[in-house]
Amino acid sequence: MSLIKSISGIRGTIGGKKDDGLTPIDIVRFVSAYAVWVKRGKSHARVVVGRDARVSGPMVESIVVGTLCGMGIDVVNIGLATTPTTELAVVGENADGGIILTASHNPQQWNALKLLNSDGEFLSAAEGNDVLTMAAKEDFDYAEVDNLGRVETKDYTNYHIDKVLSLKLVDVEAIKAANFNVVIDCINSVGGVALPPLLERLGVKNVTFLNSEPTGVFAHTPEPIPQNLTQISEYVASHKADVGFVVDPDVDRLAIINEDGSMFNEEYTIVSIADYVLSHTPGNTVSNLSSSRALRDVTQNRGGSYTAAAVGEVNVVTAMKNTNAIIGGEGNGGVIYPECHYGRDALVGIALFLSHLAHSKMSCKELRATYPNYCISKNRIDLNPSTDVDAILKAVEKRFANEKVTTIDGVKIDFADSWVHLRKSNTEPIIRIYAEAHSESEADQLANKIKNIIKEL
Repeated sequence: MSLIKSISGIRGTIGGKKDDGLTPIDIVRFVSAYAVWVKRGKSHARVVVGRDARVSGPMVESIVVGTLCGMGIDVVNIGLATTPTTELAVVGENADGGIILTASHNPQQWNALKLLNSDGEFLSAAEGNDVLTMAAKEDFDYAEVDNLGRVETKDYTNYHIDKVLSLKLVDVEAIKAANFNVVIDCINSVGGVALPPLLERLGVKNVTFLNSEPTGVFAHTPEPIPQNLTQISEYVASHKADVGFVVDPDVDRLAIINEDGSMFNEEYTIVSIADYVLSHTPGNTVSNLSSSRALRDVTQNRGGSYTAAAVGEVNVVTAMKNTNAIIGGEGNGGVIYPECHYGRDALVGIALFLSHLAHSKMSCKELRATYPNYCISKNRIDLNPSTDVDAILKAVEKRFANEKVTTIDGVKIDFADSWVHLRKSNTEPIIRIYAEAHSESEADQLANKIKNIIKEL
């Protein structure tokens, strides 16, 4: 069993003993601590709760809602909702915070509490640490009967879609005229709730939804990476679709499939959409240290400035605000477009990409070929309790002291035509080793070189 407390929230496998999984006791403890943080001396507070379709979702939801009410906080329960929908609902309700119940790309035995502030954005590292400190103390003062919180149920899906369609660069008429044939894999979660009405309102008449029933029993491993996407790849190619889209269980990541079933490449989701946005509204961009250099190249070609942030959505958002970036995101298919909101949003990504594809008059594969070509090799090393991660990172940093080294998040070494980034994952007990070069073999060689160095330590 696993319980991980990080900048990405409280994430764990369901079941087991306290502190060794995401048990009911752990849920109560962390939600109670968050409630204290939200109230911060206020006499009244409201929190939005939304969840993905995981099998454990109803159980976790009932405990979260009950705990918030027990702390005297009113709850707006929006039920099955994407992560970006919940983020927007916090602002729409003028609420004091929000909790998203989702373990994102993790398998179905996982769930998580993702904590939001009153802006519908993830807590900062300092704010998250405050919550964790309060949770460790377990010193909570629950409300008496006359002061219990109340629950209101709402649906925010259409509100979210309205926001997406109101974006100036979402061209519904162009999308309609293109008459696209689209396939979407909803991975048996809330994509099946939000994406059918989105595509309908975008004017896409020829659309096939795979795994659309939100049962939480995922048809395949839910992370939208190539090895998990064989079903949709084969379907797109065999049914002569123009494009395929794949989301993760909470619909904040977007992968794109070319018309021949090949991968557009998840790194190029943000690259292509940013290029479209920059072509109409020049400005700056941000992605994280583990994302492709292609965004930097595209940004500079459009006259803007690119910044690399530490991994983690909150870090990217902070850097975007500091640099007045007009678009940003992460190479895992996460698109952050502040004109809608400061959060990764696959609905925004789909609408902007279809607008881009319609304007380009190209096929998906032809559009992909217009961008600088890089290949990323994504690797991992599993950790055990005795692994000294800091010592490993320090040794690698010392080994490459003559290169450009960045240490704001693990260790990243930039070479002239390639880079490698080592960091401890926020969401899993592993070290991630990402390497990028102009060819797959070069990227693999660089990653293997680093892995061999670690083995020698």
